[in-house]
Amino acid sequence: MTFENKYARFMRNTGPARFFIPAGIILIVVGVLFLGFKTDGFIETSGKITSVTENIPDQDGQVNYDVEFTYTANGKEYAGSFYNMSKKYDSGDTIKLFYDPADSNRITNSKTGVILPIVLLAAGAAALVYGVYKTASGFRKSRELDDKTGKFPSEAFEGYKTAPDVTELYFRYDGNTLKPGYIIEDADRRALFEGKMLKNALVGARTFEFTDHTTGAVKTHEVGHTVTQSYNDELFSARSWFKFDGKNIWDLLHERGIRLSTNMHSKFPYVIYDAARNGVPFARIETCSMYVHEDEEAQHKIKIPTGRMYYRFWTNSSDLESLFLTIFAVSESEQAVAE
Repeated sequence: MTFENKYARFMRNTGPARFFIPAGIILIVVGVLFLGFKTDGFIETSGKITSVTENIPDQDGQVNYDVEFTYTANGKEYAGSFYNMSKKYDSGDTIKLFYDPADSNRITNSKTGVILPIVLLAAGAAALVYGVYKTASGFRKSRELDDKTGKFPSEAFEGYKTAPDVTELYFRYDGNTLKPGYIIEDADRRALFEGKMLKNALVGARTFEFTDHTTGAVKTHEVGHTVTQSYNDELFSARSWFKFDGKNIWDLLHERGIRLSTNMHSKFPYVIYDAARNGVPFARIETCSMYVHEDEEAQHKIKIPTGRMYYRFWTNSSDLESLFLTIFAVSESEQAVAE
């Protein structure tokens, strides 16, 4: 497995931990601080304001005030102050406050009980547990995939494109008909497999018709829209997928034993996907320009890859449906690195 794929797996598996674990720690720390300064036993009194300082308005134009005052507690007079008060006071006004009977210098302008600290501590503990659980389950799923489909055979793809039993095919978008979709073609531009959209939908599943021209088989499938999840938008943390017949497309491909490995820097600006099935090379897929055939690409001198719609691929498999579904998943989703 390439460095990019290992890094992508790490970022995805630790995505919940990078959010929930720090959030849980912060909540627990705040809860402990609140417990250390619980004020449910404080005594109410009033103070007399001796001075008011108007602060500089913030970005929203809100003006806050610093107030100084004197108050009496346990028969003695004390001086205190509150900062960034939103209410405007004048010298000589009275202000409500609460003081600690065990230490009259400890004052606050509002009372809090133990409920809030307990809620914060509980929420923090829950966030910690969830972050650890999601991270552990992510790594467990990766190990289960390795056990089920075999570890990715990166070395086996060396020279794969030029192997005697490997054929070069082409995957392109076809939007020139009333049924837009994708087509797998051979070197003679003969359509081998098509996936045409019969029904579009802004919400809910779209209806596609898959036709295998080599066998004459026709199947109808429900294809959802792409969903992207991101953890703080960190590099490679996005997980993009769509539902295919009601199932996550990557889970469906994994059930077929198909895994992907992508080295994004292997042929910049082209993206190369190596696909393995049950630990054996299945296909090498490369983004290309809209002129997917070699002679047409040379004729038009188009070298810039468009991505997500046009691919050249090499395979020694006759399972056109799985090949189409694999490239269809790459093309329809926004995911750059997939397992």
